[in-house]
Amino acid sequence: MTDPIVEQNPFSLRSLGMIRLAVVTPELRVADVEYNREKIELACHSAVAQGCHFLLFPELCVTGYTCADLFFQQELLDRAEDALSDLARFSAQCNVSLVVGAPIRQRGRLFNCAVLIADGRICGIVPKTFLPNRGEFYEQRWFASADSVTVDSVILADQRVPFGTDLLFHCENVPDCVIGIELCEDGWSVEPPSGQLALAGATLLLNLSASPESLGKQDYRRSLVEAQSARCLAAYAYASAGPNESSTDLVFSGHSLIAENGNVLAETERFCFDTQFAIADVDLARLCGERQRNSSYAGVIPSDRFRNISFSFYESPVSSLKRFVDPSPFVPPEDDERSARCEEIFHLQTTALMKRLRHTGCQKVVIGLSGGLDSTLALLVTVRAFDRLQLSRAGIVTVTMPGFGTTQRTRSNAEQLAEMLGAELRVVPIDPAVRQHFRDIGHDESRHDITYENSQARERTQILMDVANQIGGLVIGTGDLSELALGWCTYNGDHMSMYAVNSGVPKTLVRYLVEWCAQQAFSGDISTVLYDICATPVSPELLPPDEQGNISQQTEQVVGPYQLHDFFLYQVVRLHYPPQKVLCLARHAFADRYSTEELRDWLTLFYRRFFSQQFKRSCLPDGPKVGTIALSPRGDWRMPSDASVSLWLQQLEVDG
Repeated sequence: MTDPIVEQNPFSLRSLGMIRLAVVTPELRVADVEYNREKIELACHSAVAQGCHFLLFPELCVTGYTCADLFFQQELLDRAEDALSDLARFSAQCNVSLVVGAPIRQRGRLFNCAVLIADGRICGIVPKTFLPNRGEFYEQRWFASADSVTVDSVILADQRVPFGTDLLFHCENVPDCVIGIELCEDGWSVEPPSGQLALAGATLLLNLSASPESLGKQDYRRSLVEAQSARCLAAYAYASAGPNESSTDLVFSGHSLIAENGNVLAETERFCFDTQFAIADVDLARLCGERQRNSSYAGVIPSDRFRNISFSFYESPVSSLKRFVDPSPFVPPEDDERSARCEEIFHLQTTALMKRLRHTGCQKVVIGLSGGLDSTLALLVTVRAFDRLQLSRAGIVTVTMPGFGTTQRTRSNAEQLAEMLGAELRVVPIDPAVRQHFRDIGHDESRHDITYENSQARERTQILMDVANQIGGLVIGTGDLSELALGWCTYNGDHMSMYAVNSGVPKTLVRYLVEWCAQQAFSGDISTVLYDICATPVSPELLPPDEQGNISQQTEQVVGPYQLHDFFLYQVVRLHYPPQKVLCLARHAFADRYSTEELRDWLTLFYRRFFSQQFKRSCLPDGPKVGTIALSPRGDWRMPSDASVSLWLQQLEVDG
């Protein structure tokens, strides 16, 4: 679907650290070089019309992979070299860079090669190293391995062209774009060349392939590409020959893919005789950032030396992205995957709490139960931990502390849930104690300010801590990851506990976890109550209810939608993207829900709160990391509490 907001504001992918890449399975005729060259050029025109100026084609696509003994025909080889000269001239006319497969002669040997063409010239040629010679493959009959190369260049198209497996292609105007190339079997070998290429700086790994199809090979091929892109912290593009290759003994499907750091961004439809494309915007800046943060990558020095070949990359403005931007990065869209993730997180939380209980020898805990999502999840985790430890649920002391803003709905749900789960329930109204506190400090109760709200939160925390001392137990914290990011907690109030089981769970996932518990872990009346809790608006319930007794204070009306803030949290903390990039991605992900100005306003608020509230995260209680993001000062996130946010806000003030 086209993004209407972004469409009004064409932008440069380069400014986002991205390039638009196409892997192509072209229509071809075996041994018809002129026909194949024309189809390659047509594919380039089509890709350029979609804003793509870099294309990868399959192994030996200029001649066809299945020419067999025709590779001994010098006429075929002459025509292939002529086609490369024509494609070099075409690259300048069409403002395109491309990598094609062709047979190349050098000093009496024939090599199966990848040829990078850009700027109107042939920039470099990479020969294939591993030549399969088993089963259906007979490549050693026609080709020599790159291991037998004797010189480091060839004369082609009236120019001396670098030749060898030691080539890295650097894009002069996109510094993060460094290209390394391997061919088909190279990528399937025990130690693929792409590993050394990545260590030497290649962020974009290209594989020109002619992998015939067989049962189950599609999934294996996809897994291989995903795994290599993850292992190399790189983008991995794989272009494969299609069904127009000879079917004398084999069938080729044209399964071409683009993966980035373990995730497939795009892939072609198989078994199509027409030219097929897979186009994606590859985030090279992200890959460079991942490498900078990965000490395993930084600590390994490549064993090989490489020659650096420069070329330039043409780019035209685009109006939308060719990659999926997940508006809910913490919540899988598919039911089965989401259910599996919820089960895994619930096990992680439960196991973490079990370890803490076993270590301390505690058989009792205290939980402040409000009838909201966070405290409900904490209670469910605790119940499961007690069951697995074979402890009596009577050792779970739930405390409801109705105050000025408590509604009948949330109080009823809390009390019913505690009773049905077999936990001890204590009801401790806080109104008298808070009013006494107001009198002690001289605060007007009618003034509903931060003092009015935080006094209630701290009174509740004092009760929980004292009850824990009374019974010899632990206070289980209920606050979640999103609240910690925004600082939406009262310092030394709900901010504090003795073990915080939800501290690694973002708000957008808490609701699904409780729903999963209602569906999978519990049943009957308990599930009914859990579903009603999921349907209750998120609120701290610190301000009095409205005239109908309903919740008057809804968190998302104050701090903004949690779906947005969790999206910002993922982009800022997990991916370390700059503000303008976060805003652009948000415009793409939420085009049908929020205007650019709304997104900018909420993102500005996120940055302000995230920086100003670090002091609360600097002294967090222990709690388990369950996903890729944690804000514990002892774990993933270290940040000075007095860091200035001005640099980030300045970027958001610039129109873009």
